[in-house]
Amino acid sequence: MRIRLDIAYDGTHFRGWATQPGLRTVQGTLEAALGRIVGSEVRFVVAGRTDAGVHATGQVAHLDLDEQQWSRVVARRGRGGADPSAGEAVAALAGRMRGVLGQYPDVTVTRSSLAPEGFDARFSAVWRRYRYRLADDRSGYDPLQRHDTTTIRGRLDEGAMDAAAQSLIGLHDFAAYCKPREEATTIRTLLDYRWTRDASGVLVAEVKADAFCHSMVRALVGACAAVGEGRLAVEDLARLRDELTRTSEFKVLAARGLTLTEVGYPTDELLAARAEQTRNRRDRDD
Repeated sequence: MRIRLDIAYDGTHFRGWATQPGLRTVQGTLEAALGRIVGSEVRFVVAGRTDAGVHATGQVAHLDLDEQQWSRVVARRGRGGADPSAGEAVAALAGRMRGVLGQYPDVTVTRSSLAPEGFDARFSAVWRRYRYRLADDRSGYDPLQRHDTTTIRGRLDEGAMDAAAQSLIGLHDFAAYCKPREEATTIRTLLDYRWTRDASGVLVAEVKADAFCHSMVRALVGACAAVGEGRLAVEDLARLRDELTRTSEFKVLAARGLTLTEVGYPTDELLAARAEQTRNRRDRDD
């Protein structure tokens, strides 16, 4: 039985998503919580592995339960109560996990549901969307937002930053904006990238792509921040991209400002085909 989980977390005190021996991670925390409910070990597959310090409001994962684990999910609850339907039992699973995680956890399951046929949290996804919050002297510093906002001294030119961001949209090799991984492709389709200021004056980037390579969003943000500071020109970002090599002309900004906000999937009848297509491409490129 495959289950979809929608997940949110404050990444401040996690060493990223992926389980690592001896370290506190989002995956490890959630798998331990669910393991207490189903009585044995479980493994999650996630839409996008986030790095240490990165947050999420729209993370998605799936897991497969064997027959014995499934029986623990749908077991009768309460004396004299009727057995819940499969859908009801799975919908209640999010609440049960929240109960295990505690009253004020830094990770939570916002929704649990039966996964449609062919659904794969990672390979069925068609795009991921991130938000980055960046405060400058115009917006000032809000201590209540210190965990999800990066601060830069001086005033940034949001118009120039937005123009630079727009120049990067499209299908390109983003090697200059990715931390290299051996034999992994850096070709991505950047679907949207824009900068605005919110009501408090904080600069907010919305970045959407079919997928992101390692540290890509924080590098893209750092490059635009350099444009906003006047250290790079708008046209420099496309030039650096096309040079295909890492550069010291801008800094990769801190993880604290970055949040995974949404993962997009096709309609249910296209989920399996999308997963197969993505697997084939990753096998060929990675």
